[in-house]
Amino acid sequence: MALHFDRRGSGTPLLLVHGLGASWESWSPILDQLAQHRDVISVDLPGFGETPPLPGEVTIASLTDAVSDFIDTHDLAGIDTVGSSMGARMVLELARRGVGGDTVALDPGGFWSPGELRFFSTALKASLPLVLGLQPVMPALTGNPVGRTALLTQFSAAPWKLPSSVALHEMRSFKKATSLRDALDALVDGPLQEGAPEGTTPGRVTIGWGRQDRVTLPKQAARAHAAFPGSELHWFDKCGHFPMWDQPAQTVELILGRTG
Repeated sequence: MALHFDRRGSGTPLLLVHGLGASWESWSPILDQLAQHRDVISVDLPGFGETPPLPGEVTIASLTDAVSDFIDTHDLAGIDTVGSSMGARMVLELARRGVGGDTVALDPGGFWSPGELRFFSTALKASLPLVLGLQPVMPALTGNPVGRTALLTQFSAAPWKLPSSVALHEMRSFKKATSLRDALDALVDGPLQEGAPEGTTPGRVTIGWGRQDRVTLPKQAARAHAAFPGSELHWFDKCGHFPMWDQPAQTVELILGRTG
């Protein structure tokens, strides 16, 4: 399957993989800064953004297969990978498979306890109809700090500070994502993320986590870290589920420092 992608900058290639409901543009707060140093490739996963859905079953494994195929098709063997949320889980899965180079996973899914998984499922499945139903008034809601706070408190430690363009695009992406519900079901009903024995990943593994993450709770960071022994765990203070939103400068610094 051909994945739609954005490519900018020059230097050592770097692959960015977005999260559930998003698209390559979710990286916009840090894209230009990364592109000053790297050849940055940001993909739309199957069924998200401009990429058509998979012809078969949507699972974390099949979505990861599509990214692995993209790497092969574009002769990007050994490319450093960075993922956010569901995409962070996928780049960890690539590393577990021995695909890519250095890996940076920002607040990955797949490390829930049963109770945490029920909470995640209930919260997301309850909020999705609201987000989709509010689409006609979304520009007005995202255009003011109160609206952004109401919509994005689950995802950001300071949603009122987010640029309205970033908030609006994220909310519009949910409506456009044809594989949104299937991917959410895959996260909820599929297996948890497997780890990798120390020394078996193709490069360094770095796991970043927001201390105020309300989607993948901070206590899950220890499980992710233990699943990938030898990995580095980095904490983002005053940060929710998306470090590139709440701590963009620190996120760029972490990515450039731990890849390449």
